[in-house]
Amino acid sequence: MKSDIEIARAAKKQPIGKIAARLGLGERDILPYGHDKAKISHDCIRGLADRPLGRLVLVTAINPTPAGEGKTTTTVGLGDALNRIGQRATICIREASLGPNFGMKGGAAGGGMAQIVPMEDMNLHFTGDFHAVTSAHNLLSAMIDNHIYWGNALRIDPRRITWRRVMDMNDRVLRQMVIALGGPANGYPRETGFDITVASEVMAILCLSRDLEDLQDRLGRIVIGYTIERQPITARDIGADGAMTVLLRDALQPNLVQTLENNPALVHGGPFANIAHGCNSVMATRTALALSDYVVTEAGFGADLGAEKFLDIKCRLAGLEPEAVVLVATVRALKMNGGVTRAELGAENVAALRDGCANLGRHIENLRGYGLPVVVAINHFTTDTGAEVAALQDYCAEHGVRAVLCKHWAEGGAGAEELARAVVEMAEAGADFAPLYPDAMALRDKIETVCKRIYRAEAVEFLPHILERLSEWQAAGHGHLPVCMAKTQYSFSADPTALGAPEGFTIPVREVRLAAGAGFVVAICGDIMTMPGLPREPAALRIGLDAQRQVQGLF
Repeated sequence: MKSDIEIARAAKKQPIGKIAARLGLGERDILPYGHDKAKISHDCIRGLADRPLGRLVLVTAINPTPAGEGKTTTTVGLGDALNRIGQRATICIREASLGPNFGMKGGAAGGGMAQIVPMEDMNLHFTGDFHAVTSAHNLLSAMIDNHIYWGNALRIDPRRITWRRVMDMNDRVLRQMVIALGGPANGYPRETGFDITVASEVMAILCLSRDLEDLQDRLGRIVIGYTIERQPITARDIGADGAMTVLLRDALQPNLVQTLENNPALVHGGPFANIAHGCNSVMATRTALALSDYVVTEAGFGADLGAEKFLDIKCRLAGLEPEAVVLVATVRALKMNGGVTRAELGAENVAALRDGCANLGRHIENLRGYGLPVVVAINHFTTDTGAEVAALQDYCAEHGVRAVLCKHWAEGGAGAEELARAVVEMAEAGADFAPLYPDAMALRDKIETVCKRIYRAEAVEFLPHILERLSEWQAAGHGHLPVCMAKTQYSFSADPTALGAPEGFTIPVREVRLAAGAGFVVAICGDIMTMPGLPREPAALRIGLDAQRQVQGLF
């Protein structure tokens, strides 16, 4: 079979106007970026405010492994399959970050016959949204240091500036640094650092804002640091919120593209799920819900990170209620959770599969704890044996959920029709969704609730200064905010090597950050980094242009 990029380049794309028309949108409703992508305008979105919303379906997965799970591929395949069985369905996913693309993860547009196109554009700059986020974030950074340089009327304490800079690239040497060296003309030296753009609070704000007015209000509430008297200083105090909104005006509009089967897809926003909240934008999701019977969206990484944040942060803040959850698993990944090495995954091993199913079972229990119906999508690989698939389906049946074998990678939407029918059946039966914790719960208790009920930690370790910071925020009126856990995606624990369903571990909370504009508190656990580094042999070494001037090595 052809490679993903060969399939994408051979796609028979329709003009983006025709894709918009499938959603009932006209020429005035979209802003084309070439022939095959467009933004949906602010005016159009305002006009959809009173429309009834369709049904929301979340696609999540077991913890990621090098064996592969295929969450985005399943999201696309399910969206195509729902359209094939007569439902008006739209797909909503995140945009790809340049950091992982040039590091080790690769593209993020699905795979095989279940892809969103134009694949290359989506993984390389796209419509410039990430650049706008980077620019808006760093404008605020520049205005903070400029304010101090010109007299510091707000009495900002340079030692207590919490606002770092960002760039959309993995670069470990920028994690900690001293700026403004070289004498008085360059400002006041201080210690700071860089995060990756997808960890920026501005990215989170872009993805959680309902409209331009809400965007500016949230940007204005960003706490950038504290005064000498330890009073909080905001972006509004600095006077940066208006200019930041201008930079983000076009970026707030969702991007419309299409699948290989010419079904609509909104690709917008891109916070990571291990260090941020991991969901596409509220604007895209609500717009799609107003235009469709079904919206299929995904949350980043495994359900312990992505789904938890989708349900406890995005749904809470946006007033959304999903009606069904698809939990993606592969035979290969479950065998790896059961102790099989990557080199041995092609050999049948039912015993290891059963052992690895403990990871799947814990995710099933967690998701059902939210009052949501769950179906397991077995993303098929050609090396899967009948005995392995049967063992996986038996395990799911023992846990009260259905497991559907899906072949959308090879067959497109046709290979996921059984999954689509199962999703419709669950959604029409209804759900009883409730978040994991109430708004009124204390911040410390919220962190412990996620760690103990979702990760199944035995204990949570808080250093004294972290408890002091949480108490300060609680007293300042931020106690109602949800928590965003920054933790390794590879394990329920904080140890990325602890696969399966580990028990008896402690989650160490190393740092907490207040994201007052986004509307959550970030708890950084273990050794997780908000600025990743490149691997020993980054993908960038293989990326270039071929003789036909087409991109090679990225996919």
